[in-house]
Amino acid sequence: MKNLFDLSGKVAVVTGGSRGIGAMIARGYVENGCRTYICSRTLEQAEGTAKALSEFGECIALQADLSSLDGIEKFVAEIAAREDKIDILVNNAGAVWAAPIDDFPEAGWDKVMDINVKSVFFLSQKFLPLLRAASTPDTMARIINIASVDGQSVPQFETYSYSASKAAVIHLTKALAKRLSKDNITVNAIAPGAFPSDMTKVLLEKHEQMMLDQIPLGRIGQLEDMAGTAIYLASRAGSYVTGTTITVDGGWSTTL
Repeated sequence: MKNLFDLSGKVAVVTGGSRGIGAMIARGYVENGCRTYICSRTLEQAEGTAKALSEFGECIALQADLSSLDGIEKFVAEIAAREDKIDILVNNAGAVWAAPIDDFPEAGWDKVMDINVKSVFFLSQKFLPLLRAASTPDTMARIINIASVDGQSVPQFETYSYSASKAAVIHLTKALAKRLSKDNITVNAIAPGAFPSDMTKVLLEKHEQMMLDQIPLGRIGQLEDMAGTAIYLASRAGSYVTGTTITVDGGWSTTL
């Protein structure tokens, strides 16, 4: 029982792990003994985060454009050239677009759907050989998709493709969980509320007090809140959980 949350010796991949929620999860894994790969469109940004996290353990930075199948396949091939298996895949890379409904552009729809939904499916698909190589009935591989409370309830802001994409991630998580259970792979999602990130920077600058007034726990999410949930889902403690979305938002979406 003392080792329920032990991740030592595991190999993790965290897409979009150079900043925000991805960096929080990556740090949690690195500090708990995972060799952790992170990626970003900009290699320099990923390398800066990897250097900082390497003070706590092993973190490797790679460049990746996950908006296309070609970019996904190149990224998976890079990992496969370095590892025989991976234990944990965190599909975190994401994008957001906001615009009034009368002006919302096709580009804002396609960009968000490509990164937030298509990449989740095809990264999971292309990483299956490495995930299966790590999977046994006793030590299951894990896929963790990053959704959002905006996929569970209607947001106040005009982020139509974002909220639709995150609702899709939640349903896709259930479908993948059912299909991959026979491969001894669990699939779950995390739906964050308000956490500090580049994606929420402007929102927090303009509306932080309004958001705090609606969060029962009265604060913005912290590193430990996100890392702790991701560690739980990746560890023995979470091995009987699949097809589930865990909401981490201080009670915001569930008490409105």
